[in-house]
Amino acid sequence: MPTGHAPIRAGRLGRGRFSPTISRVPSPPAAQLVAALRGVRALLLDIDGVLVLRGRQIPGAAGALAAVERAGVPYRLATNTSAISRTTLAAHLARAGLDIPIERIVSAASATAAHVARRHPGGRIFLISTTDARAEFAGLDLMTGEEADQPEARAAAVVIGDASDELTFATLDRAFRLLRAGAGFVAMHKNRWWLTKRGVTLDSGGLVVGLEYATERRATVVGKPTKAFFLEAVRELAAETGPPGLHTADVAMIGDDLWHDVLGAQRAGLRGVFVRSGKHGDEDLARAAARARGGGRPDAVAADLGEVATALRR
Repeated sequence: MPTGHAPIRAGRLGRGRFSPTISRVPSPPAAQLVAALRGVRALLLDIDGVLVLRGRQIPGAAGALAAVERAGVPYRLATNTSAISRTTLAAHLARAGLDIPIERIVSAASATAAHVARRHPGGRIFLISTTDARAEFAGLDLMTGEEADQPEARAAAVVIGDASDELTFATLDRAFRLLRAGAGFVAMHKNRWWLTKRGVTLDSGGLVVGLEYATERRATVVGKPTKAFFLEAVRELAAETGPPGLHTADVAMIGDDLWHDVLGAQRAGLRGVFVRSGKHGDEDLARAAARARGGGRPDAVAADLGEVATALRR
């Protein structure tokens, strides 16, 4: 996948603060959204809650994406998905009526593959993931289980993702032994759980924490809400936007999750816009802001991606 080589310069915007006593976030005037997006040259879009909800397209999402394209604003879909490849994810989106090339998707798996390729060029990598997500790491030198079982086996890095039903104790133990031998420790994300057709399902964060405990080491986490994820996405956008170099403050993250989308992006120097089209409303936003370390608030709040696209054209 492309990583881009255009320069990235950190940009910061002034941030307001929520008071922990606020129980509801007032609907901001349209002018606030327009002001928050002024000068934006590229967008990052969360998938769930911005484009789809429970597997179905949010009304107007396809039209809003088309409007963003007509405005000449490059974008990437930014998701913490680590169990499936971008090809599979694009197929899911197509069934929801959204035709998205895989080059416009940045997932926790694809961002981690780019991160590892930069940090451990040519190194042997031991990967825990599903067979499908493994496709994102096709350009890397992946170590097999049999190779990892050799007494003198060494890896440049161990990468932990969601292996779902493919996970075995033997695989986890191989990762443990390689980490003990000095391999770099990389996690696609540290999510505790996620929703599947079976309901609430354990995510790979539990595996990461367990290996941290067993090895007495801390993993480098690449997925949202880490700075590494957002900077990887900006690298890709920088390669597309061309000169002048893309500042992080030239990019706005649009999402329905205050912590993983909005505040995570802001900590990386991006702008953060919260949309109400997902699973969280104003009261959820205020509660999450009160729990955030030191408080926090989005640069603007919008009803949905359509309102964001309209504001971009003003």
